[in-house]
Amino acid sequence: MDVVVLGRIGYDLYSEQPHVPLPQVRRFSRYLGGSSANMAVGLSRLGARVGIISCLGDDSLSEFLLSFLESQGVDTARVQRAPGYLPSLCLTEVTPPDRFPQVFYRHEAVDIQLRASEEDLDCLSRARMFITNGTSLCMSPSRESTYRALERAKRAGCRVVLDVDYRAMSWESPEAAGLAVRLALPFVDVLIGNQLELGLVAGCTELDEAVAKLRSRIPMLVSKLGAEGTRVWQDGESVFLPPYQVEVVTTIGAGDGFASGFLFAQLQGLPVEESLHYGNAAAAIVVSRLSCSEAMPTLDEVREIIARQRRN
Repeated sequence: MDVVVLGRIGYDLYSEQPHVPLPQVRRFSRYLGGSSANMAVGLSRLGARVGIISCLGDDSLSEFLLSFLESQGVDTARVQRAPGYLPSLCLTEVTPPDRFPQVFYRHEAVDIQLRASEEDLDCLSRARMFITNGTSLCMSPSRESTYRALERAKRAGCRVVLDVDYRAMSWESPEAAGLAVRLALPFVDVLIGNQLELGLVAGCTELDEAVAKLRSRIPMLVSKLGAEGTRVWQDGESVFLPPYQVEVVTTIGAGDGFASGFLFAQLQGLPVEESLHYGNAAAAIVVSRLSCSEAMPTLDEVREIIARQRRN
C-alpha cells in the first residue's frame, strides 16, 4: 500500500440549480464527500495504491459511499460498521464564482465512532504515507484512534501528513481544535492548512506569526492561500506557486484536490516546486467541476494542464 488515509467519509448533496439560494433549492445531486475520503479518491485516481480506515453505518447511504470508494480503487477492508449511526451530511449552494455556503449535519456522525484495532494500526504501519485530518480529533473514540494511528505511523517510519481541516460545527471552540492538533504535531511530517487553520494551531491570527511558530516544529509546512496560491516551507526555505487560472464552478474540494496532487507528487519523489504544480493543477481541475470526489482528476489530466500552463 502506498497510502493509508484515516478519517471521515461523508454524504454530500450539491445544488443542481446554480445561483439559487440554498433555502430555495429543490434539486440536488449526491456525491461521496469528507476530506479524507476525497483525498483517498484523488490519490487513487492519480495512480497511488490507497486504503482507508474509517467507520460507516448499516444504512443505504453508507452502502452508496462504500460502493463508490471501491469503484475508485480504494481499499475499504479497514472500514468498520457502527449500526444505528449515520454518515455526516453536507448540503451546498452553487453560486459561482465565490458563493458556496454549506449546511452540515454532524450530530453523532458515524465517523466519530471509529475504534482503531491492532489490525488497522498494523495496516497503516506498512504504508509509505499516512494521512489524517483534524476533524478526526474532534471527539472520542475517533480522537484516541487517530492519536494512536499517528504514533504508530511515526514509529513505523511512514511519512505522516495531517490536514487541519477545521470544521467549526465539530468543535466546542476554535481553541479546542487548535489544541487537539498541537498535541499531534510531534508525530507529523507534513502539516497542511489555510491561514485560519494554521493560526488556530499556532494560537495566533497573523499568518507570518503562525508560520514562524510552526516551522521549527514541522519538517514541511504547507499553507493554502486560496486565490493567492500556495507556499511550502521546508529546511529553512520556502517555495511559492500562484494558482492556475480556470473558470470556477465551485471552490468546494479545492483543498482536497490540491492535497491529492501535491502528496502524490511527493510520493514519486518530485521536488517541492514540481509537487506544487501537481497540487495546483489538481485543484484547478476540481474547481472547474461540480462536486469533490467525482471531480478528482486522473494523472493524464493533471499532466495535461501542467503542460498547458507552462506553454502559456
